[in-house]
Amino acid sequence: MRSRFDALARLYEDMAELPWRRDLESYSVRELLGDLTGRSVLDIGCGTGQYCRMLRRAGAGRVVGYDISAGMIAHAADRESWEPLGIRYTTEPPADGTFDIALGVYVLPYATAYDELVELCAVAARALVPGGLFVALPVNPDYDGRPTYYERYGIRLHEDEPRADASRITLELCFDAYEVSVEARHWTRRALQQALLDAGFTGIDWHPFRVSPAALRSYGTDFWSPYLRCPHAALISCRTPRPHAP
Repeated sequence: MRSRFDALARLYEDMAELPWRRDLESYSVRELLGDLTGRSVLDIGCGTGQYCRMLRRAGAGRVVGYDISAGMIAHAADRESWEPLGIRYTTEPPADGTFDIALGVYVLPYATAYDELVELCAVAARALVPGGLFVALPVNPDYDGRPTYYERYGIRLHEDEPRADASRITLELCFDAYEVSVEARHWTRRALQQALLDAGFTGIDWHPFRVSPAALRSYGTDFWSPYLRCPHAALISCRTPRPHAP
């Protein structure tokens, strides 16, 4: 089992260096989060901790990585032992109301039913202080259904069922020597927004992805245009309500 997690961990670490993840996805998330100085951040579904490390290096004061996979947490904690950044990794649900920011990258697509989708959103809502920010990256409800559309970025997307709430899709990671498939679920824009509202969030916004200026120069507009026109993921932000003044 450990070797399986090690293999998956290596894949996730290598995938973090793909241009679309490093120079588009991570760049867009970082720009959206703004000044992180002294902020407390929870990374839900942190995997091997790539985003945790990025956030800590960007100045976040407290970073906690939470994942239900003990194997992933073990890998992240092992890296923290030889590259200490002051990040805490855990498989235990986070404490309520103690974080300024929660991040959920490709967590919502694991929900197989609407009540599960609401609960995943509620994990973030419970962890945040009033006015706290939640940034989520689900599958784009309007992704391109042609399997080869995202191939240049190292992804193939397969529709396993007619597109509907909780319909199955397969994300095939196909870069370098990797050919690994991951099952996910599609959720409509309406369902995602309602789940966030049902979890207690307000101010829901959908944001376009951006490419770092350096990557735009290096790879050129033609490389990035298909993804920017129709990304395979969505970028959503929302907040927990602030208490009303008496």
